[in-house]
Amino acid sequence: MSKQVRSEDRVLVIGAGIGGLCLAQGLTRAGIPCAVYERDDSPESRLQGYRLHIDVLGIRALREVLPDELYARFEATSLRPRPTVPRYDDQLALQSVTEFPEPGVNVNRMTLRRILLGGLDGVRFGKRLTHYATDAGGVTAYFADGTTARGGVLVGADGVNSPVRRQYLPHARIEDTGLRQLYGKIPLDGRTRPLFDDEMHAVFSMILGPGHTMVGVAPVAHPEPFMTCLVGLRRESIGLTDEEVAELSGEQLRELALQQVDGWHPRVRAMVSNWALETVFPLVIRTSVPFAPWASSRVTLLGDAVHAMSPAAGAGANAALRDGAALAAALRAGPRNAIADGAIAAYEAAMLAHGFAAVRESAANGHQYLGQDPLPV
Repeated sequence: MSKQVRSEDRVLVIGAGIGGLCLAQGLTRAGIPCAVYERDDSPESRLQGYRLHIDVLGIRALREVLPDELYARFEATSLRPRPTVPRYDDQLALQSVTEFPEPGVNVNRMTLRRILLGGLDGVRFGKRLTHYATDAGGVTAYFADGTTARGGVLVGADGVNSPVRRQYLPHARIEDTGLRQLYGKIPLDGRTRPLFDDEMHAVFSMILGPGHTMVGVAPVAHPEPFMTCLVGLRRESIGLTDEEVAELSGEQLRELALQQVDGWHPRVRAMVSNWALETVFPLVIRTSVPFAPWASSRVTLLGDAVHAMSPAAGAGANAALRDGAALAAALRAGPRNAIADGAIAAYEAAMLAHGFAAVRESAANGHQYLGQDPLPV
């Protein structure tokens, strides 16, 4: 007979992104009951990107939370790129190279998410949180389908549009960076490989043009080798509203991207021309505005739900993984004890420090290379 779990001993995780699943893996490994609720209908419902760079801190977090079999799968599906970030001008003249002494690995975002889903029984998709309510004994989550869930701690791991954050910290601000990105995948085969110099098989390669426009490429090894290729630009360069861009087909998005790189080196234009059309999508880039700590409770946050950032520093996924592993460690003695002994408060203090440091770094890089709007005061 299975042991009945008291609701006050359960952790409710809202959001099945990388950070929320990292937390769930860590809790499961520690024997802490948890359930994950995700608003999307499936892991493939929404595109957020194709490639992630997992740095040494992200790797450490995964090592802490994943069972050996899943961690081995992460290693087997990772690519160790050249430990550099080269920067080119729009005619492919090399301008500078940044060295990475500890480069980490490039991974396929969807492959990593599937690994993080491995072995988790309590992940429920199609569950959109509407609000929550706390009382002396716990917290109740309410979902759009009329169902509820009860736990001792509720964690908002639900991304930049977090309903948990909106209710819990209504003063926390999310701002438009002024940047837009058009993403696509380039399958690497005999025809496309010559488009990329050996030096481009790096952590990330930046091709910088006029008007704060950038083409960025990065290699991914699994499940099939491909190059992530994105065009980053200022929103006013597009000439369409975000709603209009969202209605464009893959072919129309590719044409829009080609307009942005008109006159660039023919190989750069060929990179965009070789996007697999079914993989092309636009993304609005937003960022959190750093704010002061709050009084801890049985509700907390991690990842983009609290410190969203533009991809300019490439740190968002690693910050979320770091948060997930750290919060799992804080909750290891159980939700009630974590509240009583201040473990959640200690987690939040450290999380805000490293999370908002990454937000500021990302904003500075975004401003330098893409003209990102400065962070509001």
